[in-house]
Amino acid sequence: MVERIQLASGLEISRILTGLWQIADMEREGNFMNPEEGALEMRRYVDAGLTTFDMADHYGTSELIAGQYEADWPGSGELLTKWVPKPGTVAREKTRAAVELALERTGREQIDLLQFHAWSYSDPGWLDCMFCLQELKEEGLIQHLGLTNTDATHVAMLLNSGVDVVSNQVCYSLLDQRASSAMTDLCLQYDIKLLAFGTLAGGFLTEQWLGVPEPDCQSLQTWSQMKYKRFIDTAGGWDKFQALLAALERVARRFGVSVANVASRVILDAPAVAGVIIGARLGKREHIEDNLRLFDFKLDGPALEEIEHARAELRQIPGGCGDEYRKPPFLTAAGDLSDHFDKFPSPYPASVIQAGRTIALSGTKWEDAAGFARAVRQGNRILVSGTTATHKETLIGGTDPASQMHFCMDKIEGAIQSLGGQMEDVIRTRIYIADPEISEPVTRAHGQRFRHIRPTNTLVIAGLIGEGYLVEMEAEALVLETPD
Repeated sequence: MVERIQLASGLEISRILTGLWQIADMEREGNFMNPEEGALEMRRYVDAGLTTFDMADHYGTSELIAGQYEADWPGSGELLTKWVPKPGTVAREKTRAAVELALERTGREQIDLLQFHAWSYSDPGWLDCMFCLQELKEEGLIQHLGLTNTDATHVAMLLNSGVDVVSNQVCYSLLDQRASSAMTDLCLQYDIKLLAFGTLAGGFLTEQWLGVPEPDCQSLQTWSQMKYKRFIDTAGGWDKFQALLAALERVARRFGVSVANVASRVILDAPAVAGVIIGARLGKREHIEDNLRLFDFKLDGPALEEIEHARAELRQIPGGCGDEYRKPPFLTAAGDLSDHFDKFPSPYPASVIQAGRTIALSGTKWEDAAGFARAVRQGNRILVSGTTATHKETLIGGTDPASQMHFCMDKIEGAIQSLGGQMEDVIRTRIYIADPEISEPVTRAHGQRFRHIRPTNTLVIAGLIGEGYLVEMEAEALVLETPD
Protein backbone atom coordinates (compact mmCIF):
# COMPACT_ATOMS: atom_id res chain seq x y z
CA MET A 1 0.00 0.00 0.00
CA VAL A 2 1.24 3.50 -0.88
CA GLU A 3 2.40 5.39 2.20
CA ARG A 4 0.76 8.77 2.71
CA ILE A 5 1.55 11.66 5.03
CA GLN A 6 0.00 14.95 6.07
CA LEU A 7 2.28 17.59 4.60
CA ALA A 8 0.32 20.38 6.27
CA SER A 9 -3.17 21.01 7.58
CA GLY A 10 -5.68 19.78 5.02
CA LEU A 11 -3.03 18.55 2.58
CA GLU A 12 -2.22 14.84 2.54
CA ILE A 13 0.20 13.55 -0.10
CA SER A 14 1.62 10.26 -1.29
CA ARG A 15 5.19 9.79 -0.04
CA ILE A 16 6.36 9.22 -3.59
CA LEU A 17 5.67 12.38 -5.54
CA THR A 18 5.78 12.18 -9.32
CA GLY A 19 8.08 14.90 -10.63
CA LEU A 20 7.20 16.45 -13.98
CA TRP A 21 10.44 18.37 -14.56
CA GLN A 22 11.41 16.01 -17.38
CA ILE A 23 8.56 17.36 -19.48
CA ALA A 24 10.75 20.42 -20.07
CA ASP A 25 13.58 18.13 -21.18
CA MET A 26 11.26 16.18 -23.50
CA GLU A 27 10.00 19.45 -25.02
CA ARG A 28 13.34 21.22 -25.46
CA GLU A 29 13.31 20.62 -29.24
CA GLY A 30 9.94 22.36 -29.48
CA ASN A 31 7.80 19.22 -29.66
CA PHE A 32 5.15 19.88 -27.03
CA MET A 33 3.32 17.03 -25.34
CA ASN A 34 -0.35 16.64 -26.13
CA PRO A 35 -2.20 17.60 -22.89
CA GLU A 36 -4.82 14.86 -23.31
CA GLU A 37 -2.13 12.19 -23.69
CA GLY A 38 -0.20 13.61 -20.75
CA ALA A 39 -3.32 13.60 -18.58
CA LEU A 40 -3.95 9.94 -19.40
CA GLU A 41 -0.38 9.15 -18.31
CA MET A 42 -0.94 11.03 -15.04
CA ARG A 43 -4.08 8.96 -14.46
CA ARG A 44 -2.03 5.75 -14.55
CA TYR A 45 -0.01 7.03 -11.58
CA VAL A 46 -3.14 8.04 -9.68
CA ASP A 47 -4.71 4.64 -10.29
CA ALA A 48 -1.61 3.10 -8.70
CA GLY A 49 -2.02 5.32 -5.61
CA LEU A 50 0.65 7.86 -6.59
CA THR A 51 -1.68 10.85 -6.48
CA THR A 52 0.77 13.70 -5.90
CA PHE A 53 2.49 15.59 -8.72
CA ASP A 54 5.25 18.19 -8.55
CA MET A 55 5.60 20.74 -11.34
CA ALA A 56 6.68 24.34 -11.92
CA ASP A 57 6.00 27.35 -14.09
CA HIS A 58 9.14 26.52 -16.11
CA TYR A 59 8.72 22.73 -16.46
CA GLY A 60 7.54 22.99 -20.04
CA THR A 61 3.79 22.45 -20.34
CA SER A 62 3.53 20.51 -17.07
CA GLU A 63 0.95 22.85 -15.53
CA LEU A 64 -1.19 22.70 -18.69
CA ILE A 65 -1.07 18.90 -18.68
CA ALA A 66 -2.05 18.92 -15.01
CA GLY A 67 -4.88 21.29 -15.90
CA GLN A 68 -6.16 18.82 -18.48
CA TYR A 69 -5.96 16.08 -15.86
CA GLU A 70 -7.92 18.27 -13.45
CA ALA A 71 -10.57 18.89 -16.12
CA ASP A 72 -10.94 15.15 -16.74
CA TRP A 73 -10.72 13.95 -13.11
CA PRO A 74 -11.35 16.98 -10.90
CA GLY A 75 -9.95 16.92 -7.36
CA SER A 76 -8.44 13.44 -7.62
CA GLY A 77 -4.80 14.43 -7.20
CA GLU A 78 -2.57 16.82 -5.32
CA LEU A 79 -0.98 19.39 -7.64
CA LEU A 80 2.14 21.05 -6.24
CA THR A 81 3.82 23.74 -8.29
CA LYS A 82 6.58 26.34 -8.10
CA TRP A 83 7.13 29.94 -9.03
CA VAL A 84 10.67 30.77 -10.11
CA PRO A 85 10.85 34.42 -11.20
CA LYS A 86 13.95 35.92 -12.77
CA PRO A 87 16.36 37.65 -10.34
CA GLY A 88 15.61 41.20 -9.31
CA THR A 89 12.63 43.26 -8.29
CA VAL A 90 9.21 41.77 -9.04
CA ALA A 91 6.23 44.11 -8.92
CA ARG A 92 3.36 43.06 -6.66
CA GLU A 93 1.00 42.84 -9.62
CA LYS A 94 3.39 40.42 -11.33
CA THR A 95 3.41 38.19 -8.26
CA ARG A 96 -0.37 38.05 -8.31
CA ALA A 97 -0.32 37.48 -12.07
CA ALA A 98 2.05 34.54 -11.65
CA VAL A 99 -0.24 32.90 -9.10
CA GLU A 100 -3.32 33.53 -11.21
CA LEU A 101 -1.56 32.04 -14.24
CA ALA A 102 -0.77 28.87 -12.28
CA LEU A 103 -4.42 28.66 -11.21
CA GLU A 104 -5.59 29.15 -14.79
CA ARG A 105 -3.21 26.52 -16.15
CA THR A 106 -4.04 23.89 -13.53
CA GLY A 107 -7.77 24.60 -13.54
CA ARG A 108 -7.86 25.10 -9.78
CA GLU A 109 -9.35 27.82 -7.60
CA GLN A 110 -6.61 27.32 -5.01
CA ILE A 111 -3.04 26.07 -5.36
CA ASP A 112 -2.37 23.15 -3.02
CA LEU A 113 1.27 24.12 -2.42
CA LEU A 114 3.16 26.97 -4.08
CA GLN A 115 6.92 26.64 -3.70
CA PHE A 116 9.19 29.65 -4.23
CA HIS A 117 12.80 29.72 -5.42
CA ALA A 118 15.11 32.70 -4.76
CA TRP A 119 18.16 33.17 -6.96
CA SER A 120 19.97 35.56 -4.63
CA TYR A 121 19.59 36.47 -0.96
CA SER A 122 21.63 39.66 -1.36
CA ASP A 123 18.79 41.12 -3.44
CA PRO A 124 15.86 41.69 -1.03
CA GLY A 125 13.36 41.38 -3.87
CA TRP A 126 12.93 37.72 -2.92
CA LEU A 127 11.50 38.80 0.44
CA ASP A 128 9.01 41.11 -1.27
CA CYS A 129 7.83 38.12 -3.30
CA MET A 130 7.40 35.98 -0.20
CA PHE A 131 5.50 38.68 1.70
CA CYS A 132 3.18 39.12 -1.29
CA LEU A 133 2.66 35.35 -1.57
CA GLN A 134 1.78 35.30 2.13
CA GLU A 135 -0.93 37.89 1.43
CA LEU A 136 -2.26 35.82 -1.48
CA LYS A 137 -2.33 32.79 0.82
CA GLU A 138 -4.37 34.75 3.35
CA GLU A 139 -6.64 35.81 0.48
CA GLY A 140 -7.26 32.14 -0.31
CA LEU A 141 -5.52 31.74 -3.68
CA ILE A 142 -2.85 29.50 -2.12
CA GLN A 143 -3.51 26.78 0.45
CA HIS A 144 0.08 26.42 1.64
CA LEU A 145 3.43 28.07 0.97
CA GLY A 146 6.62 26.13 0.48
CA LEU A 147 10.17 26.82 -0.59
CA THR A 148 12.56 25.14 -2.94
CA ASN A 149 16.37 25.18 -2.85
CA THR A 150 16.45 27.39 0.24
CA ASP A 151 19.16 27.05 2.88
CA ALA A 152 18.44 26.66 6.59
CA THR A 153 19.49 30.24 7.38
CA HIS A 154 16.89 31.78 5.09
CA VAL A 155 14.12 29.34 5.93
CA ALA A 156 14.59 30.44 9.54
CA MET A 157 14.64 34.09 8.47
CA LEU A 158 11.24 33.73 6.79
CA LEU A 159 9.73 31.85 9.71
CA ASN A 160 10.97 34.49 12.14
CA SER A 161 9.56 37.19 9.86
CA GLY A 162 6.05 35.76 10.02
CA VAL A 163 5.84 33.86 6.71
CA ASP A 164 3.89 30.59 6.97
CA VAL A 165 6.23 28.09 5.33
CA VAL A 166 5.32 24.39 5.59
CA SER A 167 7.92 22.70 3.38
CA ASN A 168 11.23 23.00 1.59
CA GLN A 169 12.04 21.03 -1.56
CA VAL A 170 15.76 20.31 -1.71
CA CYS A 171 18.27 18.05 -3.38
CA TYR A 172 18.79 15.14 -0.99
CA SER A 173 20.39 11.82 -1.86
CA LEU A 174 23.19 9.47 -0.90
CA LEU A 175 25.40 11.69 -3.08
CA ASP A 176 24.19 14.93 -1.52
CA GLN A 177 23.72 14.99 2.25
CA ARG A 178 23.56 18.76 2.77
CA ALA A 179 19.97 18.55 4.03
CA SER A 180 20.88 16.07 6.77
CA SER A 181 22.37 18.55 9.26
CA ALA A 182 21.29 22.17 9.86
CA MET A 183 18.30 21.87 7.55
CA THR A 184 16.96 18.78 9.28
CA ASP A 185 17.51 20.33 12.72
CA LEU A 186 15.53 23.41 11.69
CA CYS A 187 12.72 21.36 10.16
CA LEU A 188 12.34 19.25 13.29
CA GLN A 189 12.32 22.38 15.44
CA TYR A 190 9.59 24.13 13.42
CA ASP A 191 7.72 21.10 12.01
CA ILE A 192 8.74 21.89 8.44
CA LYS A 193 8.63 19.00 5.97
CA LEU A 194 11.33 18.19 3.42
CA LEU A 195 10.47 17.12 -0.10
CA ALA A 196 13.56 15.43 -1.51
CA PHE A 197 14.45 15.53 -5.19
CA GLY A 198 17.49 14.08 -6.90
CA THR A 199 17.27 10.94 -4.76
CA LEU A 200 18.16 8.82 -7.81
CA ALA A 201 20.67 11.38 -9.15
CA GLY A 202 19.05 11.57 -12.56
CA GLY A 203 18.96 7.77 -12.82
CA PHE A 204 22.62 7.24 -11.92
CA LEU A 205 21.63 5.49 -8.68
CA THR A 206 20.28 2.47 -10.57
CA GLU A 207 21.63 -0.87 -11.78
CA GLN A 208 22.06 0.57 -15.26
CA TRP A 209 25.25 2.39 -14.25
CA LEU A 210 26.86 -0.34 -12.14
CA GLY A 211 30.19 -1.55 -13.52
CA VAL A 212 30.12 0.57 -16.66
CA PRO A 213 32.90 2.90 -17.82
CA GLU A 214 32.61 6.56 -16.85
CA PRO A 215 30.45 8.31 -19.43
CA ASP A 216 31.65 11.27 -21.43
CA CYS A 217 29.53 14.29 -20.56
CA GLN A 218 28.83 14.91 -24.24
CA SER A 219 27.19 11.49 -24.52
CA LEU A 220 24.64 12.01 -21.75
CA GLN A 221 21.07 12.15 -23.01
CA THR A 222 19.09 14.18 -20.47
CA TRP A 223 19.49 17.39 -18.52
CA SER A 224 19.20 15.37 -15.31
CA GLN A 225 22.13 13.15 -16.30
CA MET A 226 24.24 16.18 -17.23
CA LYS A 227 23.43 17.77 -13.89
CA TYR A 228 24.06 14.80 -11.61
CA LYS A 229 27.26 13.75 -13.34
CA ARG A 230 28.60 17.05 -11.93
CA PHE A 231 27.44 15.96 -8.48
CA ILE A 232 29.29 12.66 -8.89
CA ASP A 233 32.48 14.47 -9.91
CA THR A 234 32.20 16.88 -7.00
CA ALA A 235 31.51 14.07 -4.52
CA GLY A 236 34.72 12.23 -5.39
CA GLY A 237 34.50 10.81 -8.88
CA TRP A 238 33.36 7.72 -10.73
CA ASP A 239 35.31 5.09 -8.77
CA LYS A 240 33.91 6.15 -5.39
CA PHE A 241 30.47 6.40 -6.94
CA GLN A 242 30.84 2.85 -8.23
CA ALA A 243 31.73 1.64 -4.73
CA LEU A 244 28.51 3.20 -3.41
CA LEU A 245 26.51 1.71 -6.26
CA ALA A 246 27.98 -1.74 -5.56
CA ALA A 247 26.99 -1.50 -1.89
CA LEU A 248 23.45 -0.51 -2.87
CA GLU A 249 23.28 -3.44 -5.28
CA ARG A 250 24.32 -5.91 -2.58
CA VAL A 251 21.66 -4.58 -0.23
CA ALA A 252 19.05 -4.57 -3.00
CA ARG A 253 19.70 -8.23 -3.82
CA ARG A 254 19.32 -9.17 -0.17
CA PHE A 255 15.91 -7.48 0.05
CA GLY A 256 14.77 -8.51 -3.42
CA VAL A 257 14.26 -4.95 -4.62
CA SER A 258 15.99 -2.52 -6.99
CA VAL A 259 18.94 -0.24 -6.36
CA ALA A 260 16.57 2.69 -6.93
CA ASN A 261 14.29 1.35 -4.20
CA VAL A 262 17.15 1.19 -1.70
CA ALA A 263 18.53 4.63 -2.59
CA SER A 264 15.08 6.19 -2.23
CA ARG A 265 14.17 4.29 0.97
CA VAL A 266 17.24 5.64 2.77
CA ILE A 267 16.14 9.21 2.09
CA LEU A 268 12.45 8.54 2.70
CA ASP A 269 13.34 7.26 6.19
CA ALA A 270 15.52 10.31 6.99
CA PRO A 271 14.19 12.66 9.70
CA ALA A 272 11.86 15.44 8.50
CA VAL A 273 11.46 13.95 5.01
CA ALA A 274 7.80 13.80 3.98
CA GLY A 275 8.36 12.43 0.51
CA VAL A 276 10.75 11.74 -2.32
CA ILE A 277 10.16 13.14 -5.80
CA ILE A 278 10.84 10.66 -8.57
CA GLY A 279 10.80 12.03 -12.09
CA ALA A 280 8.61 10.65 -14.84
CA ARG A 281 8.98 10.93 -18.61
CA LEU A 282 5.25 10.71 -19.28
CA GLY A 283 4.51 8.40 -22.16
CA LYS A 284 8.20 7.60 -22.67
CA ARG A 285 9.45 5.82 -19.60
CA GLU A 286 7.81 4.99 -16.32
CA HIS A 287 8.64 2.82 -13.33
CA ILE A 288 5.33 2.68 -11.48
CA GLU A 289 5.59 -0.97 -10.43
CA ASP A 290 9.19 -0.62 -9.30
CA ASN A 291 8.42 2.59 -7.40
CA LEU A 292 5.61 0.88 -5.51
CA ARG A 293 8.06 -1.71 -4.17
CA LEU A 294 9.55 1.11 -2.12
CA PHE A 295 6.71 0.56 0.36
CA ASP A 296 7.25 -3.20 0.69
CA PHE A 297 10.41 -3.23 2.81
CA LYS A 298 12.36 -1.49 5.56
CA LEU A 299 16.14 -1.32 5.73
CA ASP A 300 17.71 -2.94 8.78
CA GLY A 301 20.82 -1.95 10.74
CA PRO A 302 23.36 -4.04 8.77
CA ALA A 303 22.03 -2.68 5.46
CA LEU A 304 22.24 0.92 6.64
CA GLU A 305 25.76 0.35 7.98
CA GLU A 306 26.96 -1.09 4.67
CA ILE A 307 25.48 1.81 2.73
CA GLU A 308 26.90 4.40 5.12
CA HIS A 309 30.36 2.83 4.98
CA ALA A 310 30.44 3.36 1.21
CA ARG A 311 28.76 6.77 1.35
CA ALA A 312 31.27 8.05 3.91
CA GLU A 313 34.02 7.77 1.29
CA LEU A 314 32.37 10.53 -0.73
CA ARG A 315 33.13 14.21 -0.32
CA GLN A 316 30.42 16.52 1.01
CA ILE A 317 28.71 18.64 -1.64
CA PRO A 318 29.77 22.19 -0.70
CA GLY A 319 27.52 24.89 0.74
CA GLY A 320 23.98 24.86 1.99
CA CYS A 321 20.84 23.58 0.31
CA GLY A 322 20.35 25.26 -3.05
CA ASP A 323 23.81 26.80 -3.25
CA GLU A 324 24.35 24.95 -6.53
CA TYR A 325 22.10 27.64 -8.04
CA ARG A 326 23.75 30.60 -6.30
CA LYS A 327 27.50 30.20 -6.26
CA PRO A 328 30.25 28.16 -7.90
CA PRO A 329 30.52 25.29 -8.49
CA PHE A 330 27.20 25.59 -10.29
CA LEU A 331 25.99 22.00 -10.27
CA THR A 332 23.47 22.50 -13.04
CA ALA A 333 23.11 20.79 -16.40
CA ALA A 334 25.08 23.58 -18.08
CA GLY A 335 27.57 24.08 -15.26
CA ASP A 336 26.44 27.70 -14.98
CA LEU A 337 23.17 29.64 -14.83
CA SER A 338 22.93 30.44 -18.53
CA ASP A 339 19.94 28.13 -18.99
CA HIS A 340 17.99 30.14 -16.43
CA PHE A 341 18.77 33.82 -17.06
CA ASP A 342 21.40 36.15 -18.55
CA LYS A 343 22.73 38.01 -15.51
CA PHE A 344 22.03 39.16 -11.98
CA PRO A 345 20.72 42.74 -11.80
CA SER A 346 22.24 45.06 -9.22
CA PRO A 347 20.57 44.49 -5.82
CA TYR A 348 20.43 48.23 -5.07
CA PRO A 349 20.50 51.32 -7.29
CA ALA A 350 23.93 52.92 -7.59
CA SER A 351 24.77 56.39 -8.84
CA VAL A 352 27.83 58.61 -9.28
CA ILE A 353 27.48 61.69 -7.08
CA GLN A 354 30.86 63.22 -7.87
CA ALA A 355 33.99 62.31 -9.77
CA GLY A 356 35.39 59.06 -8.41
CA ARG A 357 32.60 58.50 -5.87
CA THR A 358 29.64 56.15 -6.32
CA ILE A 359 26.91 55.43 -3.79
CA ALA A 360 24.36 52.66 -3.32
CA LEU A 361 21.00 53.16 -1.58
CA SER A 362 18.90 50.39 -0.03
CA GLY A 363 15.76 52.51 0.28
CA THR A 364 15.26 52.61 4.05
CA LYS A 365 13.67 55.74 5.49
CA TRP A 366 16.78 56.41 7.57
CA GLU A 367 18.95 57.00 4.50
CA ASP A 368 16.86 59.98 3.38
CA ALA A 369 16.13 61.24 6.88
CA ALA A 370 19.76 61.24 8.02
CA GLY A 371 21.32 61.95 4.62
CA PHE A 372 23.61 58.95 4.22
CA ALA A 373 24.22 56.17 1.71
CA ARG A 374 24.06 52.47 2.39
CA ALA A 375 27.52 52.21 0.85
CA VAL A 376 30.09 54.44 -0.83
CA ARG A 377 32.81 53.46 -3.26
CA GLN A 378 35.85 55.68 -3.60
CA GLY A 379 38.52 54.19 -5.80
CA ASN A 380 38.88 50.56 -4.80
CA ARG A 381 37.44 51.06 -1.27
CA ILE A 382 33.82 50.33 -0.42
CA LEU A 383 32.51 51.52 2.95
CA VAL A 384 29.15 50.19 4.15
CA SER A 385 27.16 52.16 6.72
CA GLY A 386 25.84 50.70 9.95
CA THR A 387 23.18 48.29 8.71
CA THR A 388 20.19 46.94 10.61
CA ALA A 389 17.64 44.30 9.64
CA THR A 390 15.30 46.83 8.05
CA HIS A 391 13.79 46.22 4.64
CA LYS A 392 11.66 49.20 3.64
CA GLU A 393 9.23 49.42 6.57
CA THR A 394 9.71 45.84 7.76
CA LEU A 395 11.98 44.44 10.45
CA ILE A 396 13.32 41.17 9.06
CA GLY A 397 13.97 38.29 11.42
CA GLY A 398 11.57 39.24 14.18
CA THR A 399 13.11 38.79 17.61
CA ASP A 400 15.69 36.24 16.47
CA PRO A 401 19.20 37.72 16.65
CA ALA A 402 20.73 35.26 14.18
CA SER A 403 18.08 35.99 11.54
CA GLN A 404 18.50 39.73 12.02
CA MET A 405 22.28 39.35 11.72
CA HIS A 406 22.03 37.29 8.55
CA PHE A 407 19.77 39.86 6.92
CA CYS A 408 22.21 42.61 7.88
CA MET A 409 24.91 40.63 6.07
CA ASP A 410 22.62 40.02 3.08
CA LYS A 411 22.10 43.79 2.80
CA ILE A 412 25.81 44.46 3.15
CA GLU A 413 26.59 41.90 0.46
CA GLY A 414 23.99 43.45 -1.82
CA ALA A 415 25.42 46.94 -1.30
CA ILE A 416 28.95 45.75 -2.04
CA GLN A 417 27.79 43.89 -5.16
CA SER A 418 25.96 47.01 -6.33
CA LEU A 419 29.26 48.88 -6.26
CA GLY A 420 31.24 46.25 -8.13
CA GLY A 421 32.63 44.21 -5.25
CA GLN A 422 31.89 40.90 -3.58
CA MET A 423 31.75 39.59 -0.04
CA GLU A 424 35.25 38.12 -0.40
CA ASP A 425 36.58 41.70 -0.70
CA VAL A 426 35.55 42.56 2.88
CA ILE A 427 38.57 43.33 5.07
CA ARG A 428 36.89 44.74 8.19
CA THR A 429 33.56 44.33 10.01
CA ARG A 430 32.15 45.98 13.11
CA ILE A 431 29.15 44.61 14.98
CA TYR A 432 27.06 46.48 17.53
CA ILE A 433 24.65 44.71 19.88
CA ALA A 434 22.55 46.12 22.70
CA ASP A 435 22.38 42.94 24.77
CA PRO A 436 25.49 40.87 25.56
CA GLU A 437 23.23 37.82 25.92
CA ILE A 438 22.87 37.60 22.14
CA SER A 439 26.59 37.76 21.39
CA GLU A 440 26.87 34.02 20.72
CA PRO A 441 24.20 33.66 17.99
CA VAL A 442 25.36 36.90 16.39
CA THR A 443 29.03 35.94 16.30
CA ARG A 444 28.17 32.43 15.08
CA ALA A 445 26.20 33.96 12.22
CA HIS A 446 29.20 36.16 11.38
CA GLY A 447 31.42 33.09 11.45
CA GLN A 448 29.11 31.20 9.13
CA ARG A 449 29.39 33.89 6.47
CA PHE A 450 32.98 35.05 6.96
CA ARG A 451 34.89 31.96 8.07
CA HIS A 452 36.52 31.58 4.66
CA ILE A 453 37.16 35.34 4.27
CA ARG A 454 38.60 36.23 7.71
CA PRO A 455 38.25 40.03 7.88
CA THR A 456 39.28 41.91 11.00
CA ASN A 457 36.32 42.28 13.34
CA THR A 458 35.17 44.23 16.39
CA LEU A 459 32.12 43.45 18.54
CA VAL A 460 30.76 46.37 20.56
CA ILE A 461 28.05 46.48 23.23
CA ALA A 462 26.11 49.66 22.49
CA GLY A 463 22.67 51.20 22.61
CA LEU A 464 20.89 50.83 19.27
CA ILE A 465 18.44 53.38 17.92
CA GLY A 466 15.09 52.03 16.76
CA GLU A 467 12.54 49.67 18.27
CA GLY A 468 13.20 45.97 17.84
CA TYR A 469 16.73 46.22 16.49
CA LEU A 470 19.03 43.67 18.09
CA VAL A 471 22.14 44.09 15.97
CA GLU A 472 23.81 46.58 13.64
CA MET A 473 26.81 45.95 11.41
CA GLU A 474 29.13 47.91 9.17
CA ALA A 475 31.83 46.72 6.80
CA GLU A 476 34.75 47.85 4.69
CA ALA A 477 35.83 46.16 1.47
CA LEU A 478 38.91 46.56 -0.72
CA VAL A 479 38.29 45.61 -4.32
CA LEU A 480 41.59 44.41 -5.75
CA GLU A 481 42.39 45.13 -9.36
CA THR A 482 42.17 42.07 -11.58
CA PRO A 483 45.48 41.54 -13.37
CA ASP A 484 45.32 41.63 -17.19
